[in-house]
Amino acid sequence: MWYGLDIGGTKIELAVLTTGFELEHSWRVPTPQQSYDEFLQTVLEQIQRADALCENSGTLGIALPGVIRHDGTVLSSNVPCLTNQSVAKDLTTLLKRPVAIGNDCRCFALSEAVLGAGQQHKKVLGFILGTGAGGGFCLNGKLYQGASALAGEYGHQGLAAAVVQQFNLPLFNCGCGLTGCNEPYISGTGLARLYQHFSGRQSTDTYQWLADYRAGIPAAVRTFEAYISALGSVMANQILSLNPDLIVLGGGLSDIPEISAALPEATTAHLFAGATVPEFTKAQWGAASGVRGAALLGKALTEGQSYEF
Repeated sequence: MWYGLDIGGTKIELAVLTTGFELEHSWRVPTPQQSYDEFLQTVLEQIQRADALCENSGTLGIALPGVIRHDGTVLSSNVPCLTNQSVAKDLTTLLKRPVAIGNDCRCFALSEAVLGAGQQHKKVLGFILGTGAGGGFCLNGKLYQGASALAGEYGHQGLAAAVVQQFNLPLFNCGCGLTGCNEPYISGTGLARLYQHFSGRQSTDTYQWLADYRAGIPAAVRTFEAYISALGSVMANQILSLNPDLIVLGGGLSDIPEISAALPEATTAHLFAGATVPEFTKAQWGAASGVRGAALLGKALTEGQSYEF
């Protein structure tokens, strides 16, 4: 059996998959954020539960939010207790089995390229629009990581100056420590931040924005115009850099039909004449893509293969 573990800022999801990647079991538990020992114990308990259900020891792959450095240590703002910890090494020792680890957005992209919506395409760009924003690029079913495994950190490229100027946007600080990154504008929290800016409200969220947008509230309409232009500019940059056949969208914002419907035209607006916008599609496995991608990494580690290049 393959085990996929998706570590989120609030929850840990474990999926038990057959060798054919059919789902057998899955469940979620809260993520310990501050205590690394508690985190390790929580993972251990979930794996013991899975082993008992399967009457065997499954192979484990883990998707987590953050950067996995060359020395194996992690940098994660969403789960602070993981920062500077050798998560894969420590869990390998604790669980007494090989443990593969990867960035959650890259695991999403790998899952959709190998097992999901991108199976029939050679060049697949996976893009998550949720609490944060990031993704990964797969070529012929393998994930491109880059020299420092940073490929896919689109959220931390700089927002296009043309968008900032057109909508007279402030430069938002990003959780990564930089200013003016894409993520504070195109993520779910970024959309809410934009609505606060245009409406003058101190506190609002994407649910309120969507209700107000559908009601035709001018500030909500202006927020959408700025948001979709910002998102279109980000997509255009990825198309010019990677030239994918398909862009697979995941995360909560991809479920808003107004956003997915407007995205191709918004992307075209930021491309020069003759550049082609590829097909956009929603993730086949939705929120379950992360665990499947993680399980693929575990499978590759066990078999001495790689889904990366």
